Amino acid sequence: MQIEIDNGSGFCFGVTTAIRKAEEELAKGSRLYCLGDIVHNGMECERLRNMGLVTINHEEMKSLHDVKVLLRAHGEPPETYALAEKNNIEIIDATCPVVLQLQRRIKKQYESHLTEQEQNSLSPQGELGGGHPQGESGGGIPQIVIFGKPGHAEVLGLVGQTKGDAIVLAHFDDVSKLDMNRDIYLYSQTTKSLDEFQRIIEYIREHISPDAEFKSFDTICRQVANRMPNVSAFAKRHDLVLFVCGRKSSNGKVLFNECQRVNPNSHLIEGADEIDPQWLQGINSVGICGATSTPKWLMEQCRDAILATAGGN
Repeated sequence: MQIEIDNGSGFCFGVTTAIRKAEEELAKGSRLYCLGDIVHNGMECERLRNMGLVTINHEEMKSLHDVKVLLRAHGEPPETYALAEKNNIEIIDATCPVVLQLQRRIKKQYESHLTEQEQNSLSPQGELGGGHPQGESGGGIPQIVIFGKPGHAEVLGLVGQTKGDAIVLAHFDDVSKLDMNRDIYLYSQTTKSLDEFQRIIEYIREHISPDAEFKSFDTICRQVANRMPNVSAFAKRHDLVLFVCGRKSSNGKVLFNECQRVNPNSHLIEGADEIDPQWLQGINSVGICGATSTPKWLMEQCRDAILATAGGN
């Protein structure tokens, strides 16, 4: 039986950096908290927990003072940084550079519109009441739209840049939420599907009012986006595909669905103990791949478990 581990699978740059920063701090012997799971993989979180990393939620962070808190690759809204300053918490910021750049772009866009609204609300004499009412001139108050998973940590950080005003589209069908008579500025969560994002862009272009402005910004991480065609080609090469991934991973669900689409004999597992020996019967080739949150050592464990099973037979 041939077993291949996909070289393109495993931690993305942002996750790798976050874990490295956590390991460096823990090696110093200092206590380190992490706001939310550092990665959507239970076994990797357990490994770091055994090293001393303490995972907390936002409510628990409110009661902490004079400690170190690591912010994972997903990023955080401005409120988190304000709380850290208030409670004298040292932030170890592991926000992915791609996410951080996206946050800054959305914040700049949002604040520029606030400034325009303030200027339009003043008459030439500097008194309130002048300017254009909503719905007139340039499409009225612009809509900042984010294609992403509602409630996802990254999306919460992006929406936070707009003080909660951004509109989140989970799927293509959610475009019905948009007012096509108003300006639209469209962004995407970094790990979303590029194809679905393009469908949303095309729909808005076709339906938006000629009096309104539409701009789209392709903010999908190419390191993640390129994994879709790569994992598709990988899955086609094998009789059986084992996709190793934490079930909380949004990126993992998207990639696994692609594996299953091209190879119905694909199974999502979190670890080697979920491998069913019956899956291996009559199989000549096994492909093992994973999400951006899947550590290489976990895929290697699955390979070793299959070799042990095959050797036992």
